[in-house]
Amino acid sequence: MRVKMAPQGPEVSRLVYGVWRMQEDAQGTDPQRVLGKVQACLDLGITTFDHADIYGGYRCEELFGAALRTNPGLRQRLELVTKCGIMLTHPARPQNWIKHYDYSRQHLIGSVEQSLRNLATDYIDVLLLHRPSPLLDPAEAAEALRLLVEQGKVRHVGVSNFTPAQFDMLASYLPTPIVTNQVELHPLRPEPFLDGTLDHCLRQRILPMGWSPLAGGRLMTGHGEAEGRTREVLHGLGHKYGVAPETIVYAWLLRHPSRILPVLGTNQPERIASAARALSLSLDTQDWFAVWRAATGTEVP
Repeated sequence: MRVKMAPQGPEVSRLVYGVWRMQEDAQGTDPQRVLGKVQACLDLGITTFDHADIYGGYRCEELFGAALRTNPGLRQRLELVTKCGIMLTHPARPQNWIKHYDYSRQHLIGSVEQSLRNLATDYIDVLLLHRPSPLLDPAEAAEALRLLVEQGKVRHVGVSNFTPAQFDMLASYLPTPIVTNQVELHPLRPEPFLDGTLDHCLRQRILPMGWSPLAGGRLMTGHGEAEGRTREVLHGLGHKYGVAPETIVYAWLLRHPSRILPVLGTNQPERIASAARALSLSLDTQDWFAVWRAATGTEVP
């Protein structure tokens, strides 16, 4: 299943594969292992891959690119999303003595050029500004993004973790539309469903990307009261629909009218397949609210 991310945005898959844990794969990170996961995604119709320059200690883009170099033809079958702007204190970046953000013209252009080399490609389908910065100069950032789009190095621009006001502020400076806002979305985080974040996406006619759909694994293994209540409901619904509890979570996100694009975060091909089963599952409205009630611990007003 493929959808338009925005009226003037790219066509992407309904589920997105996130590579942020690729470095942690117990079965290795050699090109053939990476290619195996890419092929598993493609076989299930998942063609969009979510990166960031910082993932895996600045290594995941490079690992993915090494795999693509062994099979360059795959590039035409997938869409690459990556992010920039977060500056980590890490041996790979010895000049950073404190975690901070950088959206200067120089950094944006340099980061994109580095991502292109890492990913073994000559263009990025969607570039996201990773987190809003109190020092973001929208005019300077917009000029860098305009240049990157004009040069064909970036095809579309998006943001991540931006509030609606921050989104609108940056959009007012850009010559091209912002095509997505990637935010944390799962049953244990009701705020974006209520604070205007998803309403803003609906108003802008853009599809939000949802990171950490399983709450970093807490929905499946967490020990808190909310996790326990929600997991019990998920297991019951999994039995009702004949799928794994985690499949219910993806179906819960897919059910929202903003047409959330959940970002998977697993290294296990069988769990990729489990997530993909949500694409053919239509969650009943009352079942959706059963998950909501369990996660929030209260009835809706």
